Amino acid sequence: MKTGLLPRVALALMAATSVQARDDCDIAISEWQPREAVRAMAEDRGWRLKRIKIEDGCYEVYGTDKEGRRFEAKIDPATLEVIEIEQHR
Repeated sequence: MKTGLLPRVALALMAATSVQARDDCDIAISEWQPREAVRAMAEDRGWRLKRIKIEDGCYEVYGTDKEGRRFEAKIDPATLEVIEIEQHR
């Protein structure tokens, strides 16, 4: 049974790496939504934004959620999909 454990661990690590591998957005600028669309998306979620910037080809936003918790989020500039979000206390 020991021989079966290593391949399963390797597959699990590869799967986890592929899910987290999307750090950058590689979207043509012509396909980007404007900052106003980012603000509208944030308002729909109940977010209050303090800052919108561009990082690694993605929108990165800083603000507070509807419960008042600070966060930063990485947003796909074409779809406005939340790629990553980090809550702060």
